[in-house]
Amino acid sequence: MNYRKFGKHDFTTSEIGFGAWAIGGGWGAQDDNESLAALNHALDLGCNFIDTAAGYGNGRSERLIGQVLRERQAAGKTEPVFVATKTPPADGEWPPSPYCRADERYSEFYLRENIAERLEALGTDKIDLLQLHTWTRAWNRNPTPFKILREIQAEGKVGLIGISTPEHDQNSVIDLMRGGLIDSVQVIYNLFEQEPAAELLDVAAECGVGVIVRVAFDEGALTGKFTSDTTFADDDFRSRYFAGDRIERTVKRVEAIKEDITGSGLTMAQIALKFVLAHPAVSLVIPGMRNVAQAEANCGVSNLPDLEPELLDQLRRHNWRRAFWYGGK
Repeated sequence: MNYRKFGKHDFTTSEIGFGAWAIGGGWGAQDDNESLAALNHALDLGCNFIDTAAGYGNGRSERLIGQVLRERQAAGKTEPVFVATKTPPADGEWPPSPYCRADERYSEFYLRENIAERLEALGTDKIDLLQLHTWTRAWNRNPTPFKILREIQAEGKVGLIGISTPEHDQNSVIDLMRGGLIDSVQVIYNLFEQEPAAELLDVAAECGVGVIVRVAFDEGALTGKFTSDTTFADDDFRSRYFAGDRIERTVKRVEAIKEDITGSGLTMAQIALKFVLAHPAVSLVIPGMRNVAQAEANCGVSNLPDLEPELLDQLRRHNWRRAFWYGGK
């Protein structure tokens, strides 16, 4: 496993982190024993960063992570593991509308109450990184939640503070980075969604902000395993993400990528992760890992050679401006 600086912060992270959404639920049936085995195996392979959230099974993901870390410590495995979790806005529109108020969706009472829940679920007295689980540009002029979070940070309950970007306006966090309000940002960046490379990633590097990349596989499509006939269970969120003709359109574009990587000796999944890691501003990427085999495959990508510049140039042509993917064509 290779390691990188997490922005300007005093922490060195594994290039491959553990994305813990699926082990909490929402991606179809998931066995807790498989989840625990995947977590342990990833940590044994040198992964030292785990990303989770309140919304991943209503704390189920966090509780599994806490269990693994306690059991490893009891077994004498004392390697440092950095855990990031997320607090969603209080009940209301998702994503927040331009008329939502930050002091209502992220009030001090609500933030303190939710962070207490996160601490209890993880079984710890300090969260390494607390991320707000979405944001809206409407709050940039009065970003009061960060003043509250800095107070909580000073109390020792939170380490770093970040944002998981709103998917249709990721650039809304640029002013926050320049203003020194956040320590990290979690962005969608992959072979299709390349817009962060235009400005966001460079600004993060300039400001010393750690960059966590999510959705590197475009919810599984960029592993190359889907066909136009692929379907998902009703309790798998991808049944909505790939609704209508989206799976068919996506598969056609994946096939074009496969043509470009012919002869590279790498799989689609390996290419997808290496493409993300090719950008120097990226601290780590957090693919989901539901079992030992996925942990083995994803963590192993770190040790593969970097992509050749010529291949990188070819892959950049697959930038796909899908706009409001969830809202239809």
